[in-house]
Amino acid sequence: MESPPVLNAKEQRSVLFRLLAYAKPHMKMISIAFGFLLLATAGDVLGPILVKIFIDDYLREGIFPFQPLMLLGSAYIGIQILNVLVSYFQLLKFQEIALKIIQQMRIDVFTKVQQLGLKYFDKTPAGSLVSRVTNDTEAIKDMFVSVIATFIQSGILLFGIFVAMFFLNVKLALFTMLILPFIVLIMSLYRKLSSRFYQEMRERLSQLNAKLSESLQGMSIIQMFRQEERLKREFGEINDQHFEAGMRNIKADGLLLRPAVDLVYILALIIVLSFFGITSFDSTVEIGVLYAFINYLDRFFEPVNNMMMRLSLYQQAIVAASRVFKLLDEKELAPEQTETETDKITVGKIEFKDVSFSYDGKRDVLKNISFTVNSGETIAFVGHTGSGKSSIINLLMRFYEFERGEILIDDHSIKNYPVKELRDKMGLVLQDPFLFYGTIADNIRLHNQSLDEEDIRQAAEFVQADAFIRKLENGYGHKVTERGSTFSSGQRQLIAFARTIATNPKILVLDEATANIDTETEEAIQVALAKMRQGRTTIAIAHRLSTIQDADQIIVLHHGEIVERGTHQELISQQGLYQKMYLLQNGSVERLEDVVG
Repeated sequence: MESPPVLNAKEQRSVLFRLLAYAKPHMKMISIAFGFLLLATAGDVLGPILVKIFIDDYLREGIFPFQPLMLLGSAYIGIQILNVLVSYFQLLKFQEIALKIIQQMRIDVFTKVQQLGLKYFDKTPAGSLVSRVTNDTEAIKDMFVSVIATFIQSGILLFGIFVAMFFLNVKLALFTMLILPFIVLIMSLYRKLSSRFYQEMRERLSQLNAKLSESLQGMSIIQMFRQEERLKREFGEINDQHFEAGMRNIKADGLLLRPAVDLVYILALIIVLSFFGITSFDSTVEIGVLYAFINYLDRFFEPVNNMMMRLSLYQQAIVAASRVFKLLDEKELAPEQTETETDKITVGKIEFKDVSFSYDGKRDVLKNISFTVNSGETIAFVGHTGSGKSSIINLLMRFYEFERGEILIDDHSIKNYPVKELRDKMGLVLQDPFLFYGTIADNIRLHNQSLDEEDIRQAAEFVQADAFIRKLENGYGHKVTERGSTFSSGQRQLIAFARTIATNPKILVLDEATANIDTETEEAIQVALAKMRQGRTTIAIAHRLSTIQDADQIIVLHHGEIVERGTHQELISQQGLYQKMYLLQNGSVERLEDVVG
């Protein structure tokens, strides 16, 4: 399995600036948080100076005046107490800002997912998308919560410490600055190494989620074909790769985050002590200044260590954000409409004119498809698997964009209708209906607030679903598990029929709607279908030819082309592909002679 590409320095900066753009709406709150941050930093810098004054001006001289010492002590204690309070409010504000930013980012990502075309979902595992919305945005939150605040606070504190050092002793402060290149080198090396490791860890985590999602959705097939060991092995391989990337990162952390910085700290300590040791031969050493420098060194390396420790979170956030922004920048959107307010679907006439289409841009799955369905008529498409039946529906429903040919509804291009108009006037029933977690009423309404309880009940009665729903506990309030797994295939289909008929569509699209029904509800389904088709333009894909014999027109597809068309009787008499399919399903020539006769 290939390793994911590593972000270079320019790409990382671009991701960072884009992340920071999410903070713009919160500038007022950020200013308040920075105000608290400056106060806390000032307290950290002033503390050692007050101690230095006490040591050099009072303790060393053996002078202990009550009032000045009381003021000095009160100032020191006051600064420490104020520092605790200010640090609390500063942390609180940055946490609040971070949560609001991530809240908006998750909305943006989820909204983007809703706008993507089905072509994108055809090639992207669902678990990978889940990882972008959850794991990756959570990693970004850590950056806003702690990384940015820590970097700014540490930067201000380091600047304040150097100012204080120069105030105390210019020459020693200059010597101390010799350690800065070493710290910058360590940070740069760590950032370069960890970027590669975190990129791989994120990618492997995404693959783990994808594999887990696939396994959960296909559990019945996995158990049926005894694929548990294979899935366990594949999951284990990805998990091992995630572990190995994590171990490489831990090794880098263990070497560069603390030990290397501690080594530089010891070097700085040697410089300070050597300076005071050498100067002691010629002049008196000021103990207060020595204390202040040692204290400042400790305080200097505390923010350095904080920054180094946060670098790991920073790298995780940058890698995670790059994955999120890649999704937000995805161009594979649902087909756009050139909306015209005057275009309304009133009749339901459908016309395909020389439509050709390819999913991959290389092989056409539809070739010069032309047909017309007048208002109230039913047209059925039959053909072997891969003949292009579902592709016709995908184009009609605007799930995929097409460039060759025209599709008209009521003599207007389908590209000119508002999406809402298309969705309101077209009803779709699939072979495997999708039921959402909630109640039966929720699944029929689908949050269309214009439908009241009476509308829902009437829709269910219309499609013969009311009888079995009333027998359930709580009736229309009966809880539906994920995908409606506790219902039979026929019951799920009847609920899907009710959902479709509740919107009163002008055009009805049936994609193998009777393929998986059980014998118990087959009669109810056939009655429901007959009622639903009355007065509506209907396009049906059928595998069972017995269900579409009364269609006004039947089109036979083969390798993306129309090879036959006509009514059931006309196609039987042509003795072509349709006749062969009919014979295969009915199993005897005698049956065919009965039909023709």
